[in-house]
Amino acid sequence: MGLEIERKFLVKHSWCPKSPGDEIAQGYLSSVPERTVRVRIRGGRGYLTVKGKNGGADAARRAEFEYEIPVADARAMLKLAEPGVIEKVRHVEPAADGHAWEIDVFHGANEGLVVAEVELGAEDEPFARPAWLGAEVTGDARYYNSSLAKHPFSEWSE
Repeated sequence: MGLEIERKFLVKHSWCPKSPGDEIAQGYLSSVPERTVRVRIRGGRGYLTVKGKNGGADAARRAEFEYEIPVADARAMLKLAEPGVIEKVRHVEPAADGHAWEIDVFHGANEGLVVAEVELGAEDEPFARPAWLGAEVTGDARYYNSSLAKHPFSEWSE
């Protein structure tokens, strides 16, 4: 079984991209709390991903299965997705400790939001925190991409 252990953080304004990144368009075929089924186009390639329940005491850990699919199929599936396609550019920055940070710069209805994620081998695995790393939002459902599709950052009242 595939397993994802991931921590998510806001990114401070001091962060500056080191590469152009990959454009991503993704939508959800299912976004119920027990599971999400996501279709994504990244760098001209298509992917279908099924993820287990997110949140609660195990917010950083959940089942994940991802499969590459023909990009034409991914485009067709995006048309079947729930309303609210996510648009973002992903930058990957290796860290000196061997981890890699994935920094998502959101566009469209989520413009202004920048989030960084690090995947870990264990929930208690230590990792270096870059100076540009902000508050942790791992268990905050507002920052799940499936939530951002339904309730975009631009509509938040905070």
